[in-house]
Amino acid sequence: MTDSPSRVAVVTGAGRGIGAAVAARLADDGFAVALLDLDEAGVKQGAEAIVAKGGKAVGVALDVSDAEQVEAAVTRVADELGPPVVLINNAGITRDNLIFKMTEQEWDSVLDVHLKGSFLMTRAVQKYMTQQKYGRIVNLSSTSALGNRGQVNYSAAKAGMQGFTKTLAIELGKFNVTANAIAPGFIATDMTAATAERLGMGFEEFKAAAATQIPVQRVGTPDDIAHLASFLVSEGAGFISGQVIYAAGGPKD
Repeated sequence: MTDSPSRVAVVTGAGRGIGAAVAARLADDGFAVALLDLDEAGVKQGAEAIVAKGGKAVGVALDVSDAEQVEAAVTRVADELGPPVVLINNAGITRDNLIFKMTEQEWDSVLDVHLKGSFLMTRAVQKYMTQQKYGRIVNLSSTSALGNRGQVNYSAAKAGMQGFTKTLAIELGKFNVTANAIAPGFIATDMTAATAERLGMGFEEFKAAAATQIPVQRVGTPDDIAHLASFLVSEGAGFISGQVIYAAGGPKD
């Protein structure tokens, strides 16, 4: 590691939910933060909130599955904030359907955002990490990686994120770069609210039903994941790499 590694973090899917919470937490930890998302208004608002509290941040709109947009965004981040050494691959979408009804577009769009997007972002950022001889990568998986009805595309993508993470840990470890994955369970976000709507349930009813199946008897919040991400990118987590941590309020197989 260099004597004074850059303190610049990039968070994808940072326009709302888990990504927004992680970005805010990393800013509180002292990082300059680049918030990336298709939702330009969301990342601009998030960046402005960080700056208003005395931090450094920039909001950048992009499609993480577009290689040119990714390269341009990461170059902009490096120019404006400094070389990024923390990457949170959080961008994701759902296109739920049963296998016999799932379209190619529903399959492709989910795999493109989760897997291709994480690949493109990591490829673009790792060159700064290897130059700095320091880096932290955190990929967002899900308990759906273990299988979930109506989510064959999402489950495949989130399982793929785990293999992706472990291979990054092997390839980049010699550069003092760690890679870990967080696999959240039920987290109260706009995405889970949309699932409730798809099932014809009110969101409060949906959360209450989910809580009964969770050992700690509550659903998770974006801040729960932000706290874990904060630890995984810290100095104290330097000997933890290639791991998948289930943050689900109880054990998962």
